[in-house]
Amino acid sequence: MSTTVADQMIELLHQAGVERIYGLVGDSLNPLADAIRRDGRIAWVHVHNEEAAALAASSEAQLTGRLAVCAGSCGPGNTHLIQGLYDANRSGAPVLAIASHIPSVQIGTGYFQETHPEQLFGECSVYCELISRPEQMPRMQRIAMQAALARRGVAVLVLPGDVSAEPAAAATGTSDLVVPTATVVPAQDRVDELARRIDAAGSVTLFVGAGIRDARDEVLQLAAKVNSPIGHSLGGKEWIQYDNPYDVGMSGLLGYGACYEATHEADLLVLLGTDFPYDSFLPQAHTVQVDRDPSHLGRRTVLDLGVHGDVGATLAALLPKIAQKTDRSFLDRMLRKHADALEKVVSAYTTKVENLRPVHPEYVASVLDEEMADDAIATVDTGMCNVWAARYLQPNGRRRIIGSHWHGTMANALPHAIGAACSHPGRQVVSLSGDGGLTMLLGELLTAAEHDLDLTVVAFNNGSLGMIRLEMMVAGYPSFQTDHGPADLAAIARGAGIDAVAVDDPTEVRGAIRHALDHRGPSLVDVRTDPNALSIPPHITATQVRGFALAATRTVLDGGVGKMLDLARSNLRSIPRP
Repeated sequence: MSTTVADQMIELLHQAGVERIYGLVGDSLNPLADAIRRDGRIAWVHVHNEEAAALAASSEAQLTGRLAVCAGSCGPGNTHLIQGLYDANRSGAPVLAIASHIPSVQIGTGYFQETHPEQLFGECSVYCELISRPEQMPRMQRIAMQAALARRGVAVLVLPGDVSAEPAAAATGTSDLVVPTATVVPAQDRVDELARRIDAAGSVTLFVGAGIRDARDEVLQLAAKVNSPIGHSLGGKEWIQYDNPYDVGMSGLLGYGACYEATHEADLLVLLGTDFPYDSFLPQAHTVQVDRDPSHLGRRTVLDLGVHGDVGATLAALLPKIAQKTDRSFLDRMLRKHADALEKVVSAYTTKVENLRPVHPEYVASVLDEEMADDAIATVDTGMCNVWAARYLQPNGRRRIIGSHWHGTMANALPHAIGAACSHPGRQVVSLSGDGGLTMLLGELLTAAEHDLDLTVVAFNNGSLGMIRLEMMVAGYPSFQTDHGPADLAAIARGAGIDAVAVDDPTEVRGAIRHALDHRGPSLVDVRTDPNALSIPPHITATQVRGFALAATRTVLDGGVGKMLDLARSNLRSIPRP
């Protein structure tokens, strides 16, 4: 049998180090599926919705830094991919999506299931092209894979089924794919100006994002040299929060502590490796920014100075140029504010929650944090689960927290966990799933069972779309169509062949979670949690409601912060006494 275009595609994926493809077989995708079957070197991970395939690939690519692949058949098969591809592209995950297409001779005729994938996927990709002839291979696939790796995003190859079944027209050969490792070195005059501004400022606050992942030491050295508090975005949490004597918490709607005050009261705010989107939480003044992507500079706030460069390279050049500040008063004041804020909310929202019914979600998250492995991978649903992860899952440099932090799609946690479990066998994987998100893609419980994936789902089952409910209240609306009562998720999971238990007694939470984590294979803990946790106080005034959008991180949404209080208290002990 001659080599087909589909065979050629699989060989190129193997050369690129791809080990699996997530998707659903069928229709125009059949020639590719058969090539995978005959080749035998790449696994097919059958999912129950192509959206989950793309989300799983997104998770794998984020965790490994390598190319991950998903596929969908023509028409609705590949349009299901779009949610997960948006997530991957916005998360900077190198993903190749194979969008098979109707027969090439039928394109443009209004044929059955006809869409135009090269248009549909244009906005959620860095590269999207149609392969219309065998002669375009293997060159076009190599271009697509290199684009995904180089630009850290999604590349889409649209491939009609009849073209994939045709004989290959050119030798496959071999070619080197390059994963970018180059460091972006800032211009010297920009570093000099940054140093001048830092030296001139009486007080400095650093606000960091995921872009400081490889520059943690340099960020801490800068904070030590200028006596600066460090705030962070949700994306930056796992890289900077732990063992950080300058930590003042997180900003944004899910934020806590003194981060908001520190960013607004400093003479100079330094943004490092963050594309934090919520401009209303930034002071819009006295701000400088460092980022390796120049398109990020100034798009969230007006800047006094923008510096194009890797954070690590920029700070390495900057540190020798700045003077050691001796005045700690601003730092110490922010550390005290941070600790005071956490003390108040801990006493107000978490006192004796282990005895309260319905089960408080804060307690579930705190127990999970204590029972999870030090190197666990946690995947987190959009919505209130993001709140629990932000406040309770403690980073340590080895744990990973994957969520749809930029696209914000529901139902991401379980598919993300599937990608994590497939790509990291032997490592503990935990999905923090909301009942709203989990029920959106319930079929993926079958995926976990059919592939016997070693993952645990902790379902926060409050019978409510909690974040949407809160958003309505923030805007001054009464909640509407957000509360539908809890489903028996444990029974559904058991029906799918998954070890599962329902818990409504807080004294049983720890044992249930421990059992699930120790169980080999998929497991689910269905915890019936309080739908009213973190709701707006009943006597809030109309004026307070209007101001709540900015005040939330300092009032109601501060409910529960786990062991972060311990860190804040220990940081207070480091403040020199007069």
